[in-house]
Amino acid sequence: MPKTKFQGLVFGLLMSYFMAYGMEVYNVAIKMGYASDFSQMSGSVFLAAFKEALYMGLIVFAFSNLFGNRLGAKFAARHVTESDNPYFCMLMRQAGTVAVMCPSMSLAASILFNVILGGSPVSSLPAIWVGTLIKNFPMALCWNMFAAAPLTRLVFSLLFTRRNGRHAVAT
Repeated sequence: MPKTKFQGLVFGLLMSYFMAYGMEVYNVAIKMGYASDFSQMSGSVFLAAFKEALYMGLIVFAFSNLFGNRLGAKFAARHVTESDNPYFCMLMRQAGTVAVMCPSMSLAASILFNVILGGSPVSSLPAIWVGTLIKNFPMALCWNMFAAAPLTRLVFSLLFTRRNGRHAVAT
C-alpha cells in the first residue's frame, strides 16, 4: 500500500483508470448491443472503451480524491473494528468507496453521455441517472472487488517492491 504522497498518487491513478476502463468496456458493450451475449464482443468495444476511459479516468480520479476515498473510509470505519480481519476491513472500505463513487460517476456519465452529448432533456436526468446506477452498481462492485483492486495492488507492488535494496520506481 502507498507510503508516500507520490505512491498515493500512482495508486490512485492506477485504481481510477482500471475502474474507468472496466466500466467503460461494460457500458460500451451494452451500447453496442452485446448485453445479451458479452462473449461475442469484438475488439471495437475495447478500443471505444479505451478512448472513453482516457477522460473518464480523470473524472474518477478527481471525484475519488475530492470525496470518494474519504467517504468510503468513513463507511468502513462505521462497520468494522480494529479487531476485524484486515482483509474484511479492506473489502468494507472498497464497498464503501463503490457505494459513493458509483452514484457519483453514474450521474457524471448520465449528464455527459445522455444530456450533453445525447441531447436528452435535463428533465429526464433523474430517471436516466437512476437507470444508469441500477445498471452499473452490480458491475462496479464486482469489478472493483475482483478485478480493479487486485490488479491495482499487483501493478503497484511490481512498481514499488524493493529489489536489491532499491525501489523499482524512485519515490
